[in-house]
Formats: sequence, C-alpha cells, structure tokens
Amino acid sequence: MDVKIASDWKELLQDEFQKPYFAELVNFVKHEYASTTVYPAGKNIFRAFDKCPLDSLKVVIIGQDPYHGVGQANGLCFSVDDGVQFPPSLQNIFKEVSDDVGVQIPSSGNLDRWAEQGVLLLNAVLTVRAHNAASHAGRGWEQFTDAVVRAIAQKKEGVVYMLWGNYAQKKGQIADSNRNLILKSVHPSPLSVYRGFFGCKHFSQANAYLQSVGKTPINW
Repeated sequence: MDVKIASDWKELLQDEFQKPYFAELVNFVKHEYASTTVYPAGKNIFRAFDKCPLDSLKVVIIGQDPYHGVGQANGLCFSVDDGVQFPPSLQNIFKEVSDDVGVQIPSSGNLDRWAEQGVLLLNAVLTVRAHNAASHAGRGWEQFTDAVVRAIAQKKEGVVYMLWGNYAQKKGQIADSNRNLILKSVHPSPLSVYRGFFGCKHFSQANAYLQSVGKTPINW
C-alpha cells in the first residue's frame, strides 16, 4: 500500500502499513473524504512527519485529534495556519511558553517552526469529521500512532516527551524514562489549565535536558 509520508518515516513504519487494520483504516478515511467534510486536508494527514524528519527529532508532543472547526487543522497537533485565530489550548500553550522562557506570544499559531527544529507534533488520531470531535477515533489511527511512539522509543533516546493530560500520558508510557525526559502535566485546555499546566515550565526543562545530552535547544 502506498502511503504518502516522508521516506525516513516510511521506512521505519513500513511493517505497520502492511497490516490488515491499516488497510481498513485507509478505506474508511478515503470514504470519509469522498462523502463528507474531513480535516485536515488530505495532503496534510501525515504533515507532522513530513515537517519533522526522524533524524532531527528531539521532542514529542502528543495531542488527541485534529481541530474540527473550519480552517483550523493543519496536520500538526495544536497548530493552526497563519491568520487563524488561536484555539484556547494553543493560546494557553503560548502563555506558558512566554511565562517560562520569556519570549513574546507570537502573532501566528503556525507551529511549523517548532516542527522544523525537531518537535514531532503528533495527534493520536490524524483525521476528524467537520464539527464532530473524535469522530474518527476507534478506527485504527490510535493503533498506528501507538506504533509510531513505540518505534521512536526503540530507535531514539535523549528525547523529550511532553505528555499533557491523561490521554497523552497513557499513550506515552511506553517511552523509557531512564533514556529520555518524560514531562507530564494536565492538558492546556481551559477546563484544566489552572490545575498544573500554567507553571509547569516544560519548555525550559526540555531545553535544559536537550543541552545536557548535547543537542541544540528549541527556539520556542
């Protein structure tokens, strides 16, 4: 099965693409795109991988599923394109970055600049029906992205995992805390942000760790 994804990731995940569940997932997703409105645009389904080559991966941030509003999802978790209003969780992320490392809140919510520095912005589910949160959950994406996290854990060490909320923490528990830095907090959504996301200082901790293992810190 030909999946349009960056070649280094394709090689790492090739066994996964041959499994029966993935064929079923592809059929389901193709049917959804053909029959209803689905986000992100088809060309952006694997964009998180295209923007962050495996070789340069330093940080993994795990989201749940793409934004389901018009013009929001762009293939990277928490990210929106230039000119799109910040969703609440992204607004809270930028506030914590600003408080933590002292940078100004940016004018754009496009996180390509993070991805290009080695931050994999991975949603657990890579597609969603318009205005219908979690509508593509339970169809196979979770199995695929579990395999991604497992492959990273086996292939790479000295990686920072930022696990925000119970869902991300469960997904990231395969990563070895002896060989990587595991940072956990509540989710940055308005419902939970004041219960420990604000003040978590994950961004400065990530950079201190990256420097300690001889890697260039992220310009957040």
